[in-house]
Amino acid sequence: MAANDGVLLRSLELRLLRCSLPSDYPSRPPSPSQSLPPVSPLFPDLYSLLNDVVALIESGYYRQALTSAASQALFSSLQFDSSESADHFYSETLPNCISSFLNINDNEDSSELGYKALLVMAIGVAALLAFTQCNITGSVSHIFVYRPLDNIPLMPLVELSILKDEIGGGDWMEWEAWAHKELMSVGSDLCAKFSNLQYLIFGKTVLMRMRDLLFQGSFSSIDGVRSITWWLARALFLHQKLLDERSSILFDLLQVFTHASLFHLGTLEKIKDYWCANEDCSTFLSMLHLELGIMELYYGRVDTSKLHFESAAEMSNYNFFVSGALGFRTRHQVEPKAQLRLVAGTNGGGTSAPARHDSSISDNPKLQELSETDEASDVWMTPRFVEDERHSKSVEQDAQYHATASQLKAVHQAVILAQCLSIEKNARNDELQSDNFALREAKGTEVNTVAELWFLDEWEMAPYIEAIDSQDSSPFILKCYCNILRVWWESSRGRTKQRALLMMEKLVEGIYGHSPGVAQRLYYCFGVNMPSIPALRKEYGDLLVSCGLIGEALRIYEDLELWDNLIHCYQLMDKKAAAVELIKKRLSEKPSDSRLWCSLGDVTNDDTSYEKALEVSGNRSSRALRSLARSAYNRGEYEKSKLLWESAMRLNSMYPDGWFAFGAAALKSKDVDKALDAFTRAVQLDPENGEAWNNIACLHMIKKRNKEAFIAFKEALKLKRDSWQMWENYSHVAADVGNFSQAMEAVQKVLDMSKKKRIDSELLERIMLEIEGRASINLSQSHVPTGDSNFTETNIGNVNETRSLEVDSARNRETEHLIEFLGKILRQIVQSGGSAETWGLFARWHKLKGDFTMCSEALLKQVRSYQGSDLWKDKDRFVKFAHASLELCKVYQELALRGNSRRELFAAEMHLKNTIKQAVDFSDMEEFKELVACLEHVQGVLKAIS
Repeated sequence: MAANDGVLLRSLELRLLRCSLPSDYPSRPPSPSQSLPPVSPLFPDLYSLLNDVVALIESGYYRQALTSAASQALFSSLQFDSSESADHFYSETLPNCISSFLNINDNEDSSELGYKALLVMAIGVAALLAFTQCNITGSVSHIFVYRPLDNIPLMPLVELSILKDEIGGGDWMEWEAWAHKELMSVGSDLCAKFSNLQYLIFGKTVLMRMRDLLFQGSFSSIDGVRSITWWLARALFLHQKLLDERSSILFDLLQVFTHASLFHLGTLEKIKDYWCANEDCSTFLSMLHLELGIMELYYGRVDTSKLHFESAAEMSNYNFFVSGALGFRTRHQVEPKAQLRLVAGTNGGGTSAPARHDSSISDNPKLQELSETDEASDVWMTPRFVEDERHSKSVEQDAQYHATASQLKAVHQAVILAQCLSIEKNARNDELQSDNFALREAKGTEVNTVAELWFLDEWEMAPYIEAIDSQDSSPFILKCYCNILRVWWESSRGRTKQRALLMMEKLVEGIYGHSPGVAQRLYYCFGVNMPSIPALRKEYGDLLVSCGLIGEALRIYEDLELWDNLIHCYQLMDKKAAAVELIKKRLSEKPSDSRLWCSLGDVTNDDTSYEKALEVSGNRSSRALRSLARSAYNRGEYEKSKLLWESAMRLNSMYPDGWFAFGAAALKSKDVDKALDAFTRAVQLDPENGEAWNNIACLHMIKKRNKEAFIAFKEALKLKRDSWQMWENYSHVAADVGNFSQAMEAVQKVLDMSKKKRIDSELLERIMLEIEGRASINLSQSHVPTGDSNFTETNIGNVNETRSLEVDSARNRETEHLIEFLGKILRQIVQSGGSAETWGLFARWHKLKGDFTMCSEALLKQVRSYQGSDLWKDKDRFVKFAHASLELCKVYQELALRGNSRRELFAAEMHLKNTIKQAVDFSDMEEFKELVACLEHVQGVLKAIS
């Protein structure tokens, strides 16, 4: 490829990418009639076609781009049959047309192939952006109005002049229904009603086919298409955002394309080498990391997303942290209080350049009215800070430390919003999480609304939202997303809920407004987790329901075909029959809609509806399979439930609650291996599922895998700390792996939770034996004589000796800690009563401490605990009593020896005589003989002393 053509192609590719990632000082987009460059390209006709279609896309004329001369050239060989099905067209006809146009096998000129490949990519991008405009950024031009279905063709190529006569009479509604099913074939239903779905499928098909053709051979380094994997990742994530649940199929594909994007464009050096060092390469790389971080966070990969967000902040030469400052939060506040505030600046210590955009919020009258909603509450939308005299002395210093409107570039605002999103996912409330988990279990559904995911102290997000609100100028999408975050935040507080409702209403109206223009709305659209328009309207409906305005919400839900929400509203109004009637009416119009059948099954609790949903979906409805699996489980048919869950998870493995339910069914059907695998998959998707971690630990205990069980219990107890059963199991596993300190901490937790009623004497016995063993080793080592120092020894010998002493010292300290900890536990138990076994352990602990007096008292209480009318009839009890009596007598003898007194010996003699006299029925037992021998020994000592 000629060097000049390579530069031209890369320049065109860069312009295409800038449609979504503008410069902070963007130049006016070139007109479609822009002249050729000073140096003529080798293929001027192809360059002209490319330049014109890119200019149309830059100006936001996506529909015209799809019917442009470039599109005419691309689809000139398209063979279309009016009777052709949508499935055949998108799986066979369209890919074959792309292959015929690129003609890779016969095309030896890489320059020509580069122009053709970029032209194909431009047409695919135009389709994706047309879909984005209809469903994400808003329909604002003369092409798209409030109801885009009324104006934009359902089929992207329907207005192509060379095909008008051939495809003009097609049944496009049927094709749109096919597109609806095709998007759901990845294992999840659509979350609402979307428009122009074929544009997304068209764009994905075109880009995927071109990528497969180019990257399978020696053309992977061709100029002009390096960013195709980035566009494909965007297309796949758009698809994911339409779905009700996370899709494992899309996740796997996203991993491929995101890794490829980082491989091609993942460093500043690669971007500078590919494009130009004069370009704002750091912004491109920062936005790439932001988009990848948002994708990772969507799938629950918090650690990976955090790394991407940190890289984005670093690449944008920006840092920030939350600090505090005195200020006023409400109108009637008299004294200033501490408020959270975002402190921001550049990594080099300077300030960022001002961000000025034609897409400023001030250009949109609808969104500009949002400031007027500040009057709807006595709580300020942003706090009024008290001026800090230390910073106000120097304007430069003040500018460096405070995130004012003149500092934040658009990319910096996107970084702040990404951090705000990360906080929303990380800071969860354990109690609300457990309640919500129980709710999901009861309903059998995955939580998807942001309101249900609001598990954090909402004030942590305040400084990030307020930092964006304080800006004089922000791109349309960034300001919209910031306002959405504010609505979600303020709707959780009673004093600001009314304002949140007004803001949401204006947001929805603003999306359908006429300003800013189409192209300006796209800026940074992929750099924030902007919800789709139907999802935004659904959130508006949810907010209306929470405010008691159910009638208005019903209209929104019905328009979006949100049947589950509609049923919920009817149930709130005690009109369940009306919900059933409405669903049946829609089924008469759309009998092949699996979502309707599932909703009917939910409201009637009838498995027949789920089976019908499975039938009309071609056995591709994971929701129907899950509903049938739950029904079978509730009937006690665990084996059938397990098989149904297995089929459902095969369709979509990104459903954590499904893996948990699958594990429960497998466990009930005695399939331990599948249960363990299912619970493991559950925690991989949702690491905060404490119940799943607990089940994993218990299954490892069954399999005698103590180390694995110990690790799983530690994870479970981080999330669920109020279960004494879990702590008790953890104590046993900790002892099995030799971590006796952790075992005793768990024992202490069990005692606290059960109010000293749950005592595991067997575990305490194990711990005592371990401590006694360590104490005896320490005692023997302390009596080992050491010779004189030999000054001829080598340095290595001295080092080894020092290390050995350090190890011994650490072990001694650990043993002392265990002894003290065990004593604390035993003291709590005996103070609340204590059993014979506990008194025996307490006596042994006093013996370890060298306190034989307290040891004798504890042993005496142990002996008395065994005494009773049943003692002389119960052989096992007598054995325990005899052993305790022998220990007591030995301690008495030790005390007599130390104190040179006969009082303890007389006590031992009297106790032994009484015991032997009453234990005549056990005279043939070994323990009885030991008691007799002990008595003779005590009497012998008494005679010797006297």
